[in-house]
Amino acid sequence: MSHRPVPPTGTALRRTGAAAFAVAGALFVLYPAARPYGDLDPATTAAAFSSPWWLASHLAAVLGFVLAGTGLVALFLRHRTTPLAVAAGTWWLGTALTVTYYGAETFALHALGTGIEDPALLARLAEAIRMGPAQVTVFATGLVLLAAAGVLTAVALRSLHGAALPFAAGAVLFLPQFFAEPGFRVVHGTLLGLGCLLLAAHLARRPAAAPVATGPVAPPVPSAA
Repeated sequence: MSHRPVPPTGTALRRTGAAAFAVAGALFVLYPAARPYGDLDPATTAAAFSSPWWLASHLAAVLGFVLAGTGLVALFLRHRTTPLAVAAGTWWLGTALTVTYYGAETFALHALGTGIEDPALLARLAEAIRMGPAQVTVFATGLVLLAAAGVLTAVALRSLHGAALPFAAGAVLFLPQFFAEPGFRVVHGTLLGLGCLLLAAHLARRPAAAPVATGPVAPPVPSAA
């Protein structure tokens, strides 16, 4: 006799979503803090690209996007609201587009840094990989979708008295922070990490029990003889 798989319980879903958000938060903090910023200077671009921290930090961001999407699915399964369903779907679509760009940023630039010694040639190739029209369109669209998902999450969870606002702010600022100084990028990663931790704490809390109805007790109905 075949047995159907048993779906995870509500408690297991909450814990899985909370853990996903918590780890995503740590990874979003790690990404800008560990990322080498030597690529801002042509003289040190090769060293930045070839650093193992270039790989580790960018892969941390990719995994953070995926885990945050897992947490949003858990949020939807807890609350079952249309805005959260749209937020989760939008986040996953944005993640698919964003990590496509991150793949080139992570592996192609790392390969260039380890194989190209001419700083001018390295700069031209990196610019072509990063700033081609197709790449920029895909990346920008993905980040706009992530921003929209963050705002939808905050709107859907407005009853939590602003607990979802840091997550929404971090999602909205993901695109602009690429044009900021490294210090601001670290602050942004911390903000998004805090937002993920607040959502993790919300998922980790046991839902309030439904209120028990009170009132006059109806008299028993006599049974037929």
